[in-house]
Amino acid sequence: MSDRYDFDSIRIGIQPFSTDFRGFLFQDLQLGIRLFGNRDNNLWQYNLAWFRKLEKDTNSGLNDVAKDVRDDDTFIFNLYRQDWPALGFTTQGTIVHNRNREDEENFFDRNGFIQRPASLGFERRRRYKVTYLGLNGDGHFGRLNLTYSAYYAMGSESRGTFTTRPQDIRAYFGAAEASVDFDWIRARFSALHASGDKNPFDGKSTGFDAIFENPVFAGADTSFWIRQGIPLVGGGGVTLSTRNGVLNNLRSSKEHGQSNFSNPGVTLLGVGADMDILPELRLSTNVNHIWFANTAVVEVARNQGPIEPSIGTDISAAFIYRPYFHQNIVFRLSGSVLVPGEGYKQLFPDSIPYSVLGNLVLTY
Repeated sequence: MSDRYDFDSIRIGIQPFSTDFRGFLFQDLQLGIRLFGNRDNNLWQYNLAWFRKLEKDTNSGLNDVAKDVRDDDTFIFNLYRQDWPALGFTTQGTIVHNRNREDEENFFDRNGFIQRPASLGFERRRRYKVTYLGLNGDGHFGRLNLTYSAYYAMGSESRGTFTTRPQDIRAYFGAAEASVDFDWIRARFSALHASGDKNPFDGKSTGFDAIFENPVFAGADTSFWIRQGIPLVGGGGVTLSTRNGVLNNLRSSKEHGQSNFSNPGVTLLGVGADMDILPELRLSTNVNHIWFANTAVVEVARNQGPIEPSIGTDISAAFIYRPYFHQNIVFRLSGSVLVPGEGYKQLFPDSIPYSVLGNLVLTY
């Protein structure tokens, strides 16, 4: 397109995509059409894309191309500006529209559990349309590494989770992670807030929910809270947060379920450190404290109250070993524990939850 090798390209088919730098809103491999390119010697980059969700396999989480395509569309436009506002920092603006029209019939997963609608509230089929306006950044200012995301969601749904009348969607989200390197140690500070619904019956859904989150943030899947869903109601059919998700969105599942904007929201503050003990061995540690942004929805869902906002302190650590100094063979051993806060104890009084995970990733 120019003497600086700027280009435009189009890609059609199942492809990976993320709407931001850390996977807060939509990060998945889905069927779509994507037009992308750059200008001005790569200082400007853009994406214009449409994705339609494929049904996932219940047990593996992989796309199931043998199933009918879902009636769920995501339209995306984002624009990147490199080296702004400072050299070494990239700023991105994005507009994302999600249109879900899955209100014709119920859907059960392969294990026989209802997924759409979620087994929560009135348990009635619904459709919704929501537009996300986002501003994201990633890079560094001198020695300070910084990444941030901010979204405002607005739209409507045909009926609420806890009411039969139409709802207006108004919700917001913000997250930031700053880090500084000290020789072989990187110290990190993380903060996140997603709005919660303070009244599930007032005609406004103000709890923020994503389309398909896969956050790389605050320890990611090393964290107990992010790694796995916490069952809440419906015999575990509805969870506080989904697998590999940080939002308390009360969905049936991330793979099959619909977004739910009648949720308690979440606030997270955390610190962590990545330590390169050897060139092939890294230790990653994280301590996060998590709160409900508003407990009204949880109290209604569980018919229980009052519930305190403190969920607890999530402590995790992981060893990552690359015997040949590259990504072809990666061993990881991690452990995490959630020290319950008062709110978590009121919901789950029995024990202190923990998990231990070991995995081996081979790349050819």
